[in-house]
Amino acid sequence: MALPPEVWAVFTAKTARTLCYGFLGIALPVYLSELGLGATAIGVAVTLTLAGSAGLTWAVRRPAERWGGRAALLALAGLSALAALLLLGTRAPWLVVLGAILGNVAVGAGETGPFLALEQVVVARAVAPARRTLVLSVYNFLGYGAAALGAGVLRFGPAYGLLFAAFLAAALVQALAYARLGPGARPERRAPAGAPPSAPLIRKLAALFALDAFAGGFVLQSLVAYFLHVRFGLGLEALGVVFFATSLLTAVSLLLAARAAARFGLLPTMVVSHLVSNVVLIAIAAAPSAVVAILLLCVRHLLSQMDVPTRQAYVMAVVEDREREAAATVTNLARTVAQAVTPSVTGWVMQAVALSAPFALGGALKIVYDLLLWWTFRDVKLRD
Repeated sequence: MALPPEVWAVFTAKTARTLCYGFLGIALPVYLSELGLGATAIGVAVTLTLAGSAGLTWAVRRPAERWGGRAALLALAGLSALAALLLLGTRAPWLVVLGAILGNVAVGAGETGPFLALEQVVVARAVAPARRTLVLSVYNFLGYGAAALGAGVLRFGPAYGLLFAAFLAAALVQALAYARLGPGARPERRAPAGAPPSAPLIRKLAALFALDAFAGGFVLQSLVAYFLHVRFGLGLEALGVVFFATSLLTAVSLLLAARAAARFGLLPTMVVSHLVSNVVLIAIAAAPSAVVAILLLCVRHLLSQMDVPTRQAYVMAVVEDREREAAATVTNLARTVAQAVTPSVTGWVMQAVALSAPFALGGALKIVYDLLLWWTFRDVKLRD
C-alpha cells in the first residue's frame, strides 16, 4: 500500500508504543499488587492514570492547532521517556503510578488519550477520504497486533526492569518517528478562535462517547486481568497468553471493519458490531470456569473493537478539516475523563457486590450507548 511518509511515521510510533502497552497494562496492576496495594487502591491507581491521560489530551489541543501535531507528539514522547526512567528508578507504589500517568500508559484493550487524538488527525489529513477508514483500520490493526505481542512477552516471565527498559526504548523510537512529520500534520486553515461551527455535533458525539467509555471503565484490560487472576487463579504467564490471543483477534477484526463500513456504512458498522459484543460481555459475568470466561472474552474482542476505526473515520468525516483537532481532542477527552471515573468504583463493586458485577454493569450501559448513538446520528450526513 503506497502511503505518505507521515502515515508511515505514525504507524511506526503506534507500533512501538502499543507493544509496551500490551505488557504494561497487564503487568502494572500485578506489580502494584506485589508492592502491597489492594483492589480498591489499584482501581484508584487506574483512575489516576486515566485522569492524567485526560489532562494531557486537553493540554495538546491548542499547541497542535497552532504549530501542528509534530511538536505536540514530540513533547509527549519526551514525557514517556521520563516516565520510563521513573519506573526504572523506584519501587514506591505511588511513584510507580505517577510514572504510569506521565507515560500515558494504556490500561484498557484499546488506546485513548493524546497520542491517539493527534495521530488520527495526522492520518486523516494525509490520505484521501475514500481510503481513510482502511488506513485507520491498519493503524489500529498495528496497535492491537503490537499489543498482542507485548502481552505474549509476559509468557517468558521477564523481570519488571526489562519491561520498563523496553518502554524507554519505545519512547525514543517514537521521538525519531515524529521527527519525520512535516507540514502535512498541520491544518489547512487556522481553527476559529471561538467554538467551531460543528460544536453542537461534537458535543453530542462527546457525550455519547463518554457514556461508552464510562461503561468500558468497568472492564478495562487491567481490571479484567485482575478479575481472572483472583477469580480463577491465573498467573502472569497465563494472563499474557490470554491477552495475546484477545489482542490478536481484535487486530484481525479491525481489517474486517473497513469492508463492513464500505458495504453497510460507518454508523451501522459501529452500532451492530458493538451491540452484539456487549451481549457477550454480560455473559462473562456468569462464566462458570476460566475456559468459558476466556472463550467469551475472545468472542467479545473479535467484535467489540470493529467500531474503533469506523468511529475515528466518522468523527473526521462529519467536521471540517480545520475542526479536526477540536473534534479529536474533545471526543477523546470525553472518553478518557469518563473512563477515569469508573475504575475506582469498579474496585469497590468487586469487593462489595460481586467480583463479576462490573461485566454486567458495563455491558448494560454500553447497550444503552449503542441504541442512543443510532437514534441520534442516523440522519447526519458526512462532509466528505
